[in-house]
Amino acid sequence: MTGEAPPRLIWDWTVRLFHWLIVLIIPLMWWTAEEGHMDWHRRLGMTMFALILFRLIWGLIGTWTARFGPMIRRLGSLGDYIRDLRSGAHKPAFGHGPLGVLSVFALLLGISIQVSTGLFAVDVDGLESGPLAVLISFDFGRELAEIHELNFNILSGLILLHIAAILFYRFRLRDHLVKPMVTGKRAAADFGSQELPENRMRLVPLLIAVILTAASVYAVLEAG
Repeated sequence: MTGEAPPRLIWDWTVRLFHWLIVLIIPLMWWTAEEGHMDWHRRLGMTMFALILFRLIWGLIGTWTARFGPMIRRLGSLGDYIRDLRSGAHKPAFGHGPLGVLSVFALLLGISIQVSTGLFAVDVDGLESGPLAVLISFDFGRELAEIHELNFNILSGLILLHIAAILFYRFRLRDHLVKPMVTGKRAAADFGSQELPENRMRLVPLLIAVILTAASVYAVLEAG
């Protein structure tokens, strides 16, 4: 008698850690900026810089579900995916579905713009600045500060849309997306008989991503 197949790894621990740290840090960064705790705001900003840089590198050399290549290829089935949603024939994806890919790319872009503008931003009196503001003019730093503020509003909208999508999948489609982002796994039965790609964590790519991230953070701190 054949036993039930073991759960499949969907999200490796680095993807899950990145996700939940972002969930924690973004509201903390908003609060520190609003309350004027700029020393902590800068520390959190550098943490965010390290996180987003690692995630971008991991999107090139990480596990299958973390990589951008498979995500981009999945966009080719966006039309069919939307038609399936409308007809109630939703099937869980191994990783991000096409709409999830669009959400991930939008959020990564929004966070990247927020971090990069924050590195160079200068406040109105020039007293509070990002670590790389010394490399640009005061006027350009002010322009980036305005983009930084505007982009946060856009990013907040994207986050609310992301939460709304999670709730839609949970209560309309009965697809619990949060649990796999906590445990990293889904039941093999969720994917039926489809052949699934290897999604194993490898040490060498992880070390490369960590070293490149650490070197980049060090370079920014030294330049500032």
